[in-house]
Amino acid sequence: MSTSVIAALQIGASPAGTRATLDTILGYETAIRDSGASLVVLPEAVLGGYPKGEIFGTRLGYRLPEGRDAYARYAAQAIDVPGPETDELAALSQRTGASLVVGVIERGGSTLYCTALFFDPRDGFVAKHRKLMPTGTERLIWGQGDGSTLPVVDTAAGRAGAAICWENHMPLLRCAMYAKGVQIWCAPTVDERDLWQSSMRHIAHEGRCFVVSACQVQPSPRALGIDVPGWDPERPLIRGGSVIVGPLGDLLTEPLIGEAGLVTARIDTDDLVRARYDFDVVGHYARADVFSLHVDERPKRPVVFGA
Repeated sequence: MSTSVIAALQIGASPAGTRATLDTILGYETAIRDSGASLVVLPEAVLGGYPKGEIFGTRLGYRLPEGRDAYARYAAQAIDVPGPETDELAALSQRTGASLVVGVIERGGSTLYCTALFFDPRDGFVAKHRKLMPTGTERLIWGQGDGSTLPVVDTAAGRAGAAICWENHMPLLRCAMYAKGVQIWCAPTVDERDLWQSSMRHIAHEGRCFVVSACQVQPSPRALGIDVPGWDPERPLIRGGSVIVGPLGDLLTEPLIGEAGLVTARIDTDDLVRARYDFDVVGHYARADVFSLHVDERPKRPVVFGA
């Protein structure tokens, strides 16, 4: 069956922490089941949180003790993969019959990673993608992923892969994922700008794939009881903008702004063949005689024991 329903679940990480956020996700079980969605994408760092505006006590050349304390509090909200939270998400996937793509902060030893986790209704936790390039000052708190976590996962809706936030602006990453046969491009993000919508439409049109972008939504700093230097205290910290786009760049849903909710669209993967008739970015339009890309998918470990 080539038709299915896909969805983006727009919520924000709870100020009360990871447990409270997970409870919020679980609270959408009935809505997910009733929607008939085969695939649901959740925002970047929704479990663990995206600490927008936090500086972690860092100045060029030195770090303040209070910043180390802030980092320790943040690290305490990260999750182990696999762990109790992934068990609960796997169970949610099983109960709803929907594959899930969930943005989390993953604890790997003493390093944190911004990660997208994939869950299957039958097989549970099946894959993860660690963000290859944290953006700007995200590099203070998150490690870099490597080429070993660039999965494309079969779901009832189609073959799904993920690029997190500004990874979507990396042309070579996009090319690698297109070559893996992505049919549904999942884009967990916290980018709320109007320009993001243009990027999502471009990727759908370039890759001739369906795009599901799930963005966090967060109220104003004043409502959260925090101070974000240089930010209007009445302006929403993250206003959302979750959207679903068709393979010719057409909006299948309007961006959801300023509120939590489940955004859904019915798709037909047979449309991808039609869309690629005149443009197949890794096929007849690729010019392999001129351009090529080498992707190193080996895990990179700093210490290796044995022969």
